Amino acid sequence: MRRGELIVISGPSGVGKGTVVAEVLRRRPDIHFSVSYTTRPARPGEVDGKNYYFVSRETFLDMIARGDFLEYVEYVGNFYGTSLRQIEENICAGTDALLEIEVQGAAKVRARCPDAVLIFIAAPSFRELEHRLRHRGTDSEERIARRLVTAHREYEEAVRYDYIVVNDHVEDAADDILAILRAECCKSSKRLGLVAHDTDISASEKE
Repeated sequence: MRRGELIVISGPSGVGKGTVVAEVLRRRPDIHFSVSYTTRPARPGEVDGKNYYFVSRETFLDMIARGDFLEYVEYVGNFYGTSLRQIEENICAGTDALLEIEVQGAAKVRARCPDAVLIFIAAPSFRELEHRLRHRGTDSEERIARRLVTAHREYEEAVRYDYIVVNDHVEDAADDILAILRAECCKSSKRLGLVAHDTDISASEKE
């Protein structure tokens, strides 16, 4: 039975990861979106259990102690983590699973799951990234400054990803991600089993 793909999408705050992921999932509803746990407050319009599972710091620390996470990080003063059970159940059932997580978390997933497909989302320019953070209107100037410092470090990690997608227009970025997933499915390492039997028959006939 085919194992599902583990797809990791990350990038700096403000690049529009959530919007791009939503468009990908709209077009590919068969992909399981892994809802992360976080200790940060919900933003306007966010729904518990859909965007994140919003939990207290105490609850999150209890989950760490139980080994409930595939990965977890502390980012700009808040914890984020991915449920290990959710991922294992879907991958083993042959369902592709998509994570939208921070750059630190992606590195931890790579260490534990080397076959995961890592996609870095970038803004068209760093100036545009800063514009998006300010236009969002959810953070103080101090927090925006911290996010920009963090974004500089995260851009330096893009070289460790399998793919970089520029989010200039959401539809185009989603097109690129879907093309990546189609290409990943066609890799010879994942399809040799489809041709190996025919190859064996051809060899027998020649004898």
